[in-house]
Amino acid sequence: MTTPFGARLRAAIDRRGPLCVGIDPHPELLAAWELPDNAEGLARFADTVVTALADRVAVLKPQAAFFERHGSRGVAVLERAVAEARSAGALVLLDVKRGDIGSTVAAYAGGYFGPDAPLRCDAITLSPYLGYESLRPALDLARADGGGAFVLARTSNPEGGEVQTARTVDGTPLAQAVLDRLAAENADAAPLGSFGAVVGATVLDPSLRLDIGGPLLAPGLGAQGATAGDLPRVFGGALGQVLPSVSRGVLRHGPSAAGLRAAADREATELSRVLGG
Repeated sequence: MTTPFGARLRAAIDRRGPLCVGIDPHPELLAAWELPDNAEGLARFADTVVTALADRVAVLKPQAAFFERHGSRGVAVLERAVAEARSAGALVLLDVKRGDIGSTVAAYAGGYFGPDAPLRCDAITLSPYLGYESLRPALDLARADGGGAFVLARTSNPEGGEVQTARTVDGTPLAQAVLDRLAAENADAAPLGSFGAVVGATVLDPSLRLDIGGPLLAPGLGAQGATAGDLPRVFGGALGQVLPSVSRGVLRHGPSAAGLRAAADREATELSRVLGG
Protein backbone atom coordinates (compact mmCIF):
# COMPACT_ATOMS: atom_id res chain seq x y z
CA MET A 1 0.00 0.00 0.00
CA THR A 2 2.39 2.68 -1.22
CA THR A 3 -0.33 5.26 -1.90
CA PRO A 4 -1.61 6.81 1.35
CA PHE A 5 -5.04 5.75 2.54
CA GLY A 6 -6.52 9.22 2.17
CA ALA A 7 -5.62 9.39 -1.52
CA ARG A 8 -6.95 5.87 -2.11
CA LEU A 9 -10.17 6.73 -0.28
CA ARG A 10 -10.67 9.90 -2.33
CA ALA A 11 -10.21 7.91 -5.54
CA ALA A 12 -12.61 5.18 -4.38
CA ILE A 13 -15.31 7.69 -3.48
CA ASP A 14 -14.91 9.50 -6.80
CA ARG A 15 -15.18 6.20 -8.65
CA ARG A 16 -17.82 4.34 -6.62
CA GLY A 17 -19.69 7.00 -4.65
CA PRO A 18 -19.53 8.12 -1.01
CA LEU A 19 -20.79 5.02 0.78
CA CYS A 20 -19.41 2.82 3.55
CA VAL A 21 -21.43 -0.33 4.20
CA GLY A 22 -21.07 -2.10 7.51
CA ILE A 23 -20.77 -5.86 7.77
CA ASP A 24 -22.58 -6.37 11.07
CA PRO A 25 -23.72 -9.99 11.48
CA HIS A 26 -25.57 -9.56 14.75
CA PRO A 27 -27.81 -12.45 15.85
CA GLU A 28 -31.08 -10.80 14.80
CA LEU A 29 -29.80 -10.23 11.29
CA LEU A 30 -28.50 -13.78 10.99
CA ALA A 31 -31.96 -14.97 12.01
CA ALA A 32 -33.63 -12.70 9.47
CA TRP A 33 -31.41 -14.25 6.81
CA GLU A 34 -32.36 -17.71 8.14
CA LEU A 35 -28.75 -18.45 9.04
CA PRO A 36 -27.54 -20.24 12.16
CA ASP A 37 -25.89 -18.14 14.86
CA ASN A 38 -22.56 -19.91 14.59
CA ALA A 39 -19.35 -19.69 12.57
CA GLU A 40 -20.96 -21.39 9.58
CA GLY A 41 -23.79 -18.87 9.45
CA LEU A 42 -21.28 -16.07 9.95
CA ALA A 43 -19.23 -17.29 7.00
CA ARG A 44 -22.25 -17.51 4.71
CA PHE A 45 -23.33 -14.01 5.75
CA ALA A 46 -19.90 -12.45 5.20
CA ASP A 47 -19.34 -14.26 1.90
CA THR A 48 -22.70 -13.04 0.59
CA VAL A 49 -22.03 -9.40 1.51
CA VAL A 50 -18.50 -9.40 0.14
CA THR A 51 -19.49 -11.11 -3.11
CA ALA A 52 -22.41 -8.75 -3.62
CA LEU A 53 -20.77 -5.45 -2.70
CA ALA A 54 -16.97 -5.49 -2.70
CA ASP A 55 -16.76 -4.66 -6.40
CA ARG A 56 -19.13 -1.67 -6.20
CA VAL A 57 -18.96 0.23 -2.87
CA ALA A 58 -16.06 2.42 -1.80
CA VAL A 59 -15.67 1.00 1.70
CA LEU A 60 -16.76 -2.10 3.59
CA LYS A 61 -16.66 -1.87 7.39
CA PRO A 62 -16.74 -5.20 9.24
CA GLN A 63 -17.63 -4.85 12.92
CA ALA A 64 -15.05 -7.10 14.55
CA ALA A 65 -17.09 -7.77 17.69
CA PHE A 66 -19.70 -9.78 15.81
CA PHE A 67 -16.96 -12.05 14.50
CA GLU A 68 -14.96 -12.27 17.73
CA ARG A 69 -18.00 -13.49 19.66
CA HIS A 70 -17.62 -16.76 17.75
CA GLY A 71 -14.05 -17.26 18.92
CA SER A 72 -11.18 -18.39 16.71
CA ARG A 73 -13.51 -19.68 14.00
CA GLY A 74 -15.21 -16.30 13.83
CA VAL A 75 -11.90 -14.47 13.59
CA ALA A 76 -10.88 -16.81 10.76
CA VAL A 77 -14.07 -15.80 8.92
CA LEU A 78 -13.17 -12.15 9.46
CA GLU A 79 -9.64 -12.67 8.13
CA ARG A 80 -11.01 -14.23 4.96
CA ALA A 81 -13.69 -11.56 4.50
CA VAL A 82 -11.17 -8.73 4.86
CA ALA A 83 -8.75 -10.29 2.37
CA GLU A 84 -11.46 -11.11 -0.18
CA ALA A 85 -13.07 -7.68 0.05
CA ARG A 86 -9.75 -5.97 -0.58
CA SER A 87 -8.95 -8.31 -3.45
CA ALA A 88 -12.28 -7.37 -5.07
CA GLY A 89 -11.43 -3.67 -4.92
CA ALA A 90 -13.17 -2.35 -1.80
CA LEU A 91 -11.29 -0.49 0.89
CA VAL A 92 -11.74 -2.19 4.25
CA LEU A 93 -12.24 -0.16 7.41
CA LEU A 94 -12.08 -2.58 10.31
CA ASP A 95 -14.27 -1.35 13.15
CA VAL A 96 -12.33 -2.39 16.25
CA LYS A 97 -12.33 0.84 18.32
CA ARG A 98 -8.99 0.01 19.89
CA GLY A 99 -7.62 2.26 22.59
CA ASP A 100 -4.71 1.32 24.83
CA ILE A 101 -1.21 2.44 25.72
CA GLY A 102 2.41 1.76 24.81
CA SER A 103 3.36 -1.70 23.68
CA THR A 104 -0.23 -2.91 23.94
CA VAL A 105 -1.67 -0.49 21.39
CA ALA A 106 1.35 -1.22 19.19
CA ALA A 107 0.55 -4.94 19.45
CA TYR A 108 -3.07 -4.33 18.46
CA ALA A 109 -1.98 -2.24 15.49
CA GLY A 110 0.46 -4.94 14.40
CA GLY A 111 -2.50 -7.19 13.71
CA TYR A 112 -3.91 -4.73 11.16
CA PHE A 113 -0.96 -3.02 9.50
CA GLY A 114 2.17 -4.35 7.85
CA PRO A 115 2.73 -6.96 5.12
CA ASP A 116 2.52 -9.87 7.60
CA ALA A 117 -0.52 -8.64 9.55
CA PRO A 118 -3.18 -11.38 9.72
CA LEU A 119 -6.00 -8.83 9.46
CA ARG A 120 -4.24 -6.37 7.19
CA CYS A 121 -6.78 -3.74 6.21
CA ASP A 122 -6.88 -0.19 4.92
CA ALA A 123 -7.94 1.58 8.12
CA ILE A 124 -9.21 0.93 11.63
CA THR A 125 -11.26 2.79 14.22
CA LEU A 126 -9.53 4.01 17.38
CA SER A 127 -10.68 5.39 20.73
CA PRO A 128 -8.58 8.29 22.10
CA TYR A 129 -9.96 8.36 25.63
CA LEU A 130 -6.77 7.16 27.30
CA GLY A 131 -5.24 10.33 25.87
CA TYR A 132 -4.75 11.11 22.20
CA GLU A 133 -1.00 10.46 22.24
CA SER A 134 -1.61 6.98 23.63
CA LEU A 135 -2.61 6.14 20.05
CA ARG A 136 0.73 7.25 18.60
CA PRO A 137 2.13 3.72 17.96
CA ALA A 138 -1.02 2.80 16.01
CA LEU A 139 -1.06 6.06 14.07
CA ASP A 140 2.61 5.73 13.17
CA LEU A 141 2.28 2.11 12.06
CA ALA A 142 -0.78 2.97 9.97
CA ARG A 143 1.08 5.82 8.29
CA ALA A 144 4.12 3.65 7.58
CA ASP A 145 1.90 1.02 5.94
CA GLY A 146 -0.05 3.50 3.81
CA GLY A 147 -3.09 2.90 6.03
CA GLY A 148 -5.36 5.17 7.98
CA ALA A 149 -7.45 5.50 11.11
CA PHE A 150 -10.76 6.99 12.17
CA VAL A 151 -10.62 8.33 15.72
CA LEU A 152 -13.78 8.69 17.80
CA ALA A 153 -14.58 12.38 18.23
CA ARG A 154 -18.34 13.11 18.57
CA THR A 155 -20.18 9.86 18.22
CA SER A 156 -23.84 9.10 17.53
CA ASN A 157 -24.55 7.15 20.73
CA PRO A 158 -26.36 9.26 23.37
CA GLU A 159 -23.91 8.27 26.11
CA GLY A 160 -20.95 9.72 24.24
CA GLY A 161 -21.77 13.30 25.14
CA GLU A 162 -20.88 12.93 28.81
CA VAL A 163 -17.24 12.38 27.82
CA GLN A 164 -16.95 14.07 24.46
CA THR A 165 -18.43 17.41 25.56
CA ALA A 166 -16.21 17.60 28.65
CA ARG A 167 -13.49 20.24 28.54
CA THR A 168 -9.74 19.85 28.63
CA VAL A 169 -7.57 21.78 31.08
CA ASP A 170 -7.42 24.70 28.64
CA GLY A 171 -11.21 24.79 28.23
CA THR A 172 -11.44 23.12 24.81
CA PRO A 173 -14.28 20.61 24.41
CA LEU A 174 -12.71 17.16 24.24
CA ALA A 175 -14.27 16.33 20.87
CA GLN A 176 -12.77 19.50 19.41
CA ALA A 177 -9.38 18.69 20.91
CA VAL A 178 -9.45 15.34 19.11
CA LEU A 179 -10.47 17.02 15.84
CA ASP A 180 -7.66 19.54 16.19
CA ARG A 181 -5.08 16.79 16.70
CA LEU A 182 -6.34 15.00 13.60
CA ALA A 183 -6.06 18.20 11.59
CA ALA A 184 -2.40 18.33 12.60
CA GLU A 185 -1.92 14.69 11.51
CA ASN A 186 -3.28 15.61 8.06
CA ALA A 187 -1.25 18.78 7.56
CA ASP A 188 -0.12 19.13 3.93
CA ALA A 189 -1.84 15.88 2.85
CA ALA A 190 -3.51 15.94 -0.55
CA PRO A 191 -6.10 15.31 -1.85
CA LEU A 192 -7.33 13.95 1.51
CA GLY A 193 -5.58 13.11 4.73
CA SER A 194 -5.43 9.54 5.99
CA PHE A 195 -6.55 10.25 9.54
CA GLY A 196 -10.25 10.78 9.98
CA ALA A 197 -12.75 11.35 12.74
CA VAL A 198 -15.96 9.57 13.68
CA VAL A 199 -18.72 12.18 13.91
CA GLY A 200 -22.28 10.94 14.17
CA ALA A 201 -24.83 12.06 11.61
CA THR A 202 -27.33 12.40 14.48
CA VAL A 203 -25.19 15.00 16.28
CA LEU A 204 -25.74 18.69 15.56
CA ASP A 205 -23.02 20.76 17.20
CA PRO A 206 -22.35 23.97 15.25
CA SER A 207 -19.46 24.84 17.56
CA LEU A 208 -17.31 21.99 16.21
CA ARG A 209 -14.66 22.81 13.61
CA LEU A 210 -14.94 19.74 11.39
CA ASP A 211 -12.57 20.61 8.55
CA ILE A 212 -9.67 18.36 9.57
CA GLY A 213 -8.27 17.77 6.09
CA GLY A 214 -9.27 14.12 6.38
CA PRO A 215 -12.42 12.02 6.13
CA LEU A 216 -15.36 12.20 8.53
CA LEU A 217 -17.00 8.83 9.08
CA ALA A 218 -20.68 9.51 9.71
CA PRO A 219 -22.60 6.67 11.37
CA GLY A 220 -26.20 7.07 12.44
CA LEU A 221 -27.98 6.93 9.08
CA GLY A 222 -31.08 4.78 8.89
CA ALA A 223 -31.84 2.78 12.03
CA GLN A 224 -30.41 5.47 14.34
CA GLY A 225 -32.64 8.12 12.81
CA ALA A 226 -30.50 10.31 10.55
CA THR A 227 -31.13 10.70 6.81
CA ALA A 228 -29.00 11.79 3.90
CA GLY A 229 -30.84 15.10 3.98
CA ASP A 230 -29.50 15.81 7.48
CA LEU A 231 -25.86 15.72 6.40
CA PRO A 232 -25.54 19.32 5.06
CA ARG A 233 -26.99 20.69 8.30
CA VAL A 234 -24.72 18.57 10.52
CA PHE A 235 -21.45 18.89 8.57
CA GLY A 236 -21.76 22.29 6.91
CA GLY A 237 -18.61 23.38 5.13
CA ALA A 238 -16.94 20.01 5.77
CA LEU A 239 -19.61 18.16 3.77
CA GLY A 240 -17.13 17.19 1.05
CA GLN A 241 -15.12 15.16 3.57
CA VAL A 242 -18.04 13.03 4.79
CA LEU A 243 -18.08 9.25 4.39
CA PRO A 244 -21.58 8.13 5.42
CA SER A 245 -21.87 4.68 6.97
CA VAL A 246 -24.96 2.51 6.45
CA SER A 247 -25.40 -1.01 7.81
CA ARG A 248 -28.93 -2.26 8.40
CA GLY A 249 -30.33 -0.02 5.67
CA VAL A 250 -28.47 -2.21 3.17
CA LEU A 251 -28.11 -5.52 5.00
CA ARG A 252 -31.84 -5.94 5.64
CA HIS A 253 -32.25 -6.43 1.88
CA GLY A 254 -30.28 -9.71 2.04
CA PRO A 255 -29.69 -12.55 1.72
CA SER A 256 -30.42 -11.82 -1.93
CA ALA A 257 -27.23 -10.54 -3.58
CA ALA A 258 -29.37 -8.61 -6.04
CA GLY A 259 -31.25 -7.02 -3.14
CA LEU A 260 -28.03 -5.98 -1.44
CA ARG A 261 -26.63 -4.49 -4.64
CA ALA A 262 -29.82 -2.58 -5.39
CA ALA A 263 -29.96 -1.17 -1.86
CA ALA A 264 -26.32 -0.11 -1.94
CA ASP A 265 -26.79 1.52 -5.34
CA ARG A 266 -29.80 3.48 -4.06
CA GLU A 267 -27.90 4.67 -1.01
CA ALA A 268 -24.84 5.68 -3.04
CA THR A 269 -26.94 7.57 -5.58
CA GLU A 270 -28.84 9.51 -2.92
CA LEU A 271 -25.69 10.30 -0.96
CA SER A 272 -23.88 11.47 -4.11
CA ARG A 273 -26.78 13.80 -4.82
CA VAL A 274 -26.67 15.30 -1.32
CA LEU A 275 -22.89 15.44 -1.01
CA GLY A 276 -22.31 16.68 -4.52
CA GLY A 277 -20.30 13.64 -5.60
